[in-house]
Amino acid sequence: MTDTRALIATEIEGTPGIHFNELVRELPVAPGQVQYHVRDLVGAGEVVREELFGRTHYYPPGYDEFDRAALALVRRETTREVLLTLIEAGPQGPRTVADEVGIARSTLEHHVDNLVEAGLVEKRRDARNRVTLVLAAPARTGELLSDVTPTLPERLVDRFTLLVDELLAE
Repeated sequence: MTDTRALIATEIEGTPGIHFNELVRELPVAPGQVQYHVRDLVGAGEVVREELFGRTHYYPPGYDEFDRAALALVRRETTREVLLTLIEAGPQGPRTVADEVGIARSTLEHHVDNLVEAGLVEKRRDARNRVTLVLAAPARTGELLSDVTPTLPERLVDRFTLLVDELLAE
């Protein structure tokens, strides 16, 4: 394995679920070289590539479908805050979660839809058809949250999205 390929593999091993643009930002390697080496790593089975929630993410082998989706989502600051709220407070109604996180209900719905699709959150309805958000696998989700911290660029993108959402709500 070349030094560049080993560097890329090590970065993916240390930041499972990293997306391509973040991988390029983190490494002193040209985007074309990253693309070339990642393609070879995927072909050799040393890295898993998966399209999730609008981005291409990379993982070391061994992560199952649930973990790959969860890692892709917890790298996003707002989604992470939604999960932390549900872990800390337990099952909550959407309005309560949106207020706690400080986001609009429409923004919450976007994140919750992804979390439901990934199997991290369930929407439960009571007899009056009111929705409660419940973590599907709280212990497993908590472990993944403790393993991942969003990077500065990921946090900035999330904050920009929140700013735009607030401006549109006015």
